Amino acid sequence: MPWTMNDYPASLKNFKPVIRKKAIDIANAMLDEGYDEGRAIPIATDQAKEWYDNASKKEIDEYKEEGDPQSRSEEDEQYDKRPELMDEGEHVVAHENGWAVQAKDAKKPSKVFDKKSDAVERAKEIAENKGTEAVIHKKNGDVEKRHSFS
Repeated sequence: MPWTMNDYPASLKNFKPVIRKKAIDIANAMLDEGYDEGRAIPIATDQAKEWYDNASKKEIDEYKEEGDPQSRSEEDEQYDKRPELMDEGEHVVAHENGWAVQAKDAKKPSKVFDKKSDAVERAKEIAENKGTEAVIHKKNGDVEKRHSFS
């Protein structure tokens, strides 16, 4: 899965945004070339830090102005409109069209899946990237399981 500035590996969360963005660009390119995520992330991180240390202020400023490494989804825009949701866990709940993934207290789901297993997988990805938790609910609304990524 390609990463964006709103959905990236947890190991990048403490970097300056411009370094994170560069690391995401490099890691996504490496994934396209067939690298495993486990190798791409540390290599991209090292290269992004090296680029930042050697780039001129002008280069850094121009790079900051470029768009997000991947196109943005409605899911990403939800967090732009309500940034407080970035600190909330992701919940998998029964939905009239299947199983929904949504941040706690979100007004609507970020995505609805036909299969619960697909919803659980996506909720875990998002929660891991946000450093929160994925809370899986039963059809009746009771909590079935929690996966913590904090």
